Amino acid sequence: MTKQIVISALTFGAIILGTNNVQAQNTTATTTVNITLNDVISIDAGSTAIGNTVDFNYVTAADYNSDQTITKANSLKVTSTKNFNVKVNAGGANFMNGTNLIPVNVLTIKAATAAGTMGGTKNAVVLSATDQNLVTNAPLGSALTLNLDYTIPAAKSSSSDILGKPAGTYTQTVTYTATAL
Repeated sequence: MTKQIVISALTFGAIILGTNNVQAQNTTATTTVNITLNDVISIDAGSTAIGNTVDFNYVTAADYNSDQTITKANSLKVTSTKNFNVKVNAGGANFMNGTNLIPVNVLTIKAATAAGTMGGTKNAVVLSATDQNLVTNAPLGSALTLNLDYTIPAAKSSSSDILGKPAGTYTQTVTYTATAL
């Protein structure tokens, strides 16, 4: 009987002590967060060079005897995770109107006076069918803008490059390419 009293006392004690002890609880949690980056370089939507036109109109003698410049705001809008270059080229050697031709080198493209937010070294480019650096070593960034001036100098428009050509619209594509360094 003494055994039963001892066992009962121990059981009762274990129950009392067990219910008074605080059970272990988790008060912290740890989660791993991953950020996966990929290199990106993009000429973004909102670039006026995408699907837009630049129209030069020669109507009067004064038009042929003066520089003609058309400024396009936000011509290029680039996002890049690395420094980059922007190259430009023409889709061929000539502006074309049927069999009539004007050489693409009548056109100069350069950063406008208010160039935008894109850094780097900006170059005036006499257009050709070969890639040329318009901007070199532009710093990385998001939605960096470049405003461009398209110019046909009077020396070109008053020369046989343009004078004496049949009336009409002469067309050529201009391609811009952004390349990470």
